[in-house]
Amino acid sequence: MAYSSIQSLRQKKPVVVNYANFVTPFLVANGLNVIGASPIMSDEAAEADDLVGISQAVSLNAGAVRKESWPLMEALAHAANTRHLPLVLDPVAVGATRYRQNLNRELLAHYSFSAIRGNIGEIAVLAGIDWATRGIDAGEGNSSGKEVAISCATRYHTIAIASGQVDYISDGEKTCAIYNQTDLLPSVVGSGDLLSSMVAAYQGVITDPFEAAVSALLHLNIAGEIASEALDHQYLPGSFAYRLLDALSTLTDEEVTARMKVEVM
Repeated sequence: MAYSSIQSLRQKKPVVVNYANFVTPFLVANGLNVIGASPIMSDEAAEADDLVGISQAVSLNAGAVRKESWPLMEALAHAANTRHLPLVLDPVAVGATRYRQNLNRELLAHYSFSAIRGNIGEIAVLAGIDWATRGIDAGEGNSSGKEVAISCATRYHTIAIASGQVDYISDGEKTCAIYNQTDLLPSVVGSGDLLSSMVAAYQGVITDPFEAAVSALLHLNIAGEIASEALDHQYLPGSFAYRLLDALSTLTDEEVTARMKVEVM
C-alpha cells in the first residue's frame, strides 16, 4: 500500500469545510492552504448545505463549542452524510467536562464519521476506556495506543487515530503505527486540529480512508521532523510553527517514501 499522495492532493485541491476551534483557525486555514487544499471556515448554519455542496470533505472540531453552535455542527454533519463525503471529528478535551462528552456522543450517535482524530486520552474516553485526562493533555491509562485506537474504531465503525509519542491508526481490523515524530509538534497549540483537517483533505482525494489517514499523518509528522531539524532540534515553538508551514508546503512524495517509519499490524 502506497502512502505517498502529496502530489495527488496538490493537483486535486480539495475544498475542506471546517467548523474550527476559535483558538486555532489561523493555523488550520494556513496549514490546509500550504499543503494544496482549499479551506473554508464556517460559523453559520444557514450556509452549511451550500458550503458542503461545493466541498470534498468536512472537519468538525469540538474544542470550543457553544450550545448555540450545535445546529451548525449538525447541519454540516447531515450535509456531509447526505452527500457521502468524508466527515472527520476532533473531540478536543472530550474527557474534561460532561458537556463535551454529551456533545461528541450525540454527534457520534446520529452521524457517520469517516475518521475520529484525537490524542490517546480523547480517543480512550470515546471508546469507553477508563482514562485519567486533564484538559487537552493526553493523561494516563492502562491501555496501549494500539488498543485504544482499535477499540474506538470498532465501537464507531470508523477510522480512529490516536496521536501520541507513537501515532496509531485503526479501522478495527487493520492497524498501523507511525513512528515519525518530533516533540515540537505538541508545543504548537492547534497542530492536532490541523492534522484532523488534513485527514479530511486527504480522505477527500483518496478512495481508501485508511490510506488517506496514514498519508495525512505522514505529511504532518515528517514536515515536523524537517522543521525541527532546521532549528537543530532546539525547543523554539514560535520559530517551529513558521518552519512547519514551510515544510508542509515543500514536502514531496519522494521525501515521505524515504523517511516514513510505518508498521502495519
